[in-house]
Amino acid sequence: MIKPQPMPALAAFIEATAGRNMTPAANMAVLLGMSGVVLSTVDPVFAAGGVWILALLWACLGFFVVEWTIRVQRAARMRRLAGYLILGGGLLDTVCALAVPVALLTGVPARTAWLWGAAWVLKVIPGIPGLRRLRRVMVVEARPLLSVLVLFLLVLFLGSVAEYALEHDAQPATFGTIPSAMWWAVVTLTTTGYGDVVPITPLGRLVAAMVMISGLGVFGLWTGILATSFAAETRRENFLKTWELVGRVPFFATLGPATIADVTETLRAIDLPPRITIIRKGTPGDCMYFIAAGEVEVELPGKKVRLGEGAFFGEMALLGNSLRSANITTTTLSKLLVLDLVDFRVLMARHPDLVQSIDAEAQRRALENENRT
Repeated sequence: MIKPQPMPALAAFIEATAGRNMTPAANMAVLLGMSGVVLSTVDPVFAAGGVWILALLWACLGFFVVEWTIRVQRAARMRRLAGYLILGGGLLDTVCALAVPVALLTGVPARTAWLWGAAWVLKVIPGIPGLRRLRRVMVVEARPLLSVLVLFLLVLFLGSVAEYALEHDAQPATFGTIPSAMWWAVVTLTTTGYGDVVPITPLGRLVAAMVMISGLGVFGLWTGILATSFAAETRRENFLKTWELVGRVPFFATLGPATIADVTETLRAIDLPPRITIIRKGTPGDCMYFIAAGEVEVELPGKKVRLGEGAFFGEMALLGNSLRSANITTTTLSKLLVLDLVDFRVLMARHPDLVQSIDAEAQRRALENENRT
């Protein structure tokens, strides 16, 4: 018996929704769903177009239900159904697909039940690179962050106790209990300063000043830890990406790991579209380029030469000839690694073998060009 094949459009949809990455259709469904949830809370708008708003919400819900069903079937085939339904993204998919219908079936008013649709916006989180980086920072810096949190809680509790002892007789309505004083401590530590609870005794204000200064210090520590670690993580990722690009250039294969590491730290990557002039003949040169991906065209007298992935050009600017000898343009979308003259001189002092390799390759290319002529 011949098994029926799904229609091409349905097959494409299944393929697009099988993974965890957000597709354009899923992003559009989230955007429209959030718009519908917001508009459903505006009484005049809902009174005028409630039918259309509900139709939009049902359409978005239908999309997420179909997406969830496809992923459930895929997890079942892979024998991972239980883990999918109760962990991570699978749990989020389940909530996005079932929360609103369950709320409607249990008698929750329709406009209130559709507020569960706000969970749809959480589906965009896995596709945000910066959040993944921030999660790694939180894991790496968990101990310092936890230490600052303990310090925050200590100041919160001690400040609340002190204000209760100093202010509960003067302001029994606001500082009559330690839990009541904790509201003031939280507002003061976070420097929000609502002004609804304010100490009036001299010692109470002195304690308040100390709590405010402590709050600035605590949040300054949190900010410093997160900013420093986030910057270090960004540098690490950029270093790994550049190292990967450097590894694509065969010229660097002869260099040692220490030299490659120094080169990786000094190179900067640029992406260029097709038909962009990189070098003009006769202009001063202060850098050389390595082709990590793509292709460039070199205009030599009487001919044109194309250089592909792994090649480099502009090296004569680093070896003494400051004027460019040819026009060079990109032919396709290209990723280039740039080595500036100043960085090259620093590397030359550290790694003489790098200069010898570039000089040898430049001589080989010059001889090759002469033979072609």
